[in-house]
Amino acid sequence: MAEEKKDKQGFVNPLAGFGVTFKAMFKKRLTEQYPEYKKPTAPRFHGRHQLNRHPDGLEKCIGCELCAWACPADAIYVEGADNTDEERYSPGERYGSVYQINYLRCILCGLCVEACPTRALTMTNEYELADRSRESLIYTKDELLAGLTEGMVDSPHAIYPGMTEKDYYSGLVTEAAPGTERQVAVSKGESASAPETSEGVQA
Repeated sequence: MAEEKKDKQGFVNPLAGFGVTFKAMFKKRLTEQYPEYKKPTAPRFHGRHQLNRHPDGLEKCIGCELCAWACPADAIYVEGADNTDEERYSPGERYGSVYQINYLRCILCGLCVEACPTRALTMTNEYELADRSRESLIYTKDELLAGLTEGMVDSPHAIYPGMTEKDYYSGLVTEAAPGTERQVAVSKGESASAPETSEGVQA
């Protein structure tokens, strides 16, 4: 740290501090043209969270609540529930039936991601989280869950035939089995619509 300039009596020279001010006055001003131009974030930027899926569409979250325990801001709320053969959301015994993140509290530290044992929770590069109401900043599972890609069928649906939970985490399941149909989630109160197939269209 640079020593402060003092006069003969040992007092700090009040004019010395203005040197920094005068230097800054003549520097070129940096103006970000936001939102017309959005500056790219770093690859590992801590943005909005995402709940990931297995390649066949089943959810990775097992409702263990470790992310909620690890959160220093108490911003995460999780409720776990048991899978059944008639209504399966993840390959294992349990899944996250309720998942909420309060972005009024979240400090985007990433400790929840480190605590997740199944890599179900990750952070995206999305940073535009401002809104006009408190309620809209409490993200639910539907808002956090990753979208479907090619080869996936929306949960709930049966596990890949002949595969186990361990096979899922070993990467042996790469897509939904041919003919996989989405189960009707009766306990969630969903309407009994036509099931979706692995091609992503209704049967």
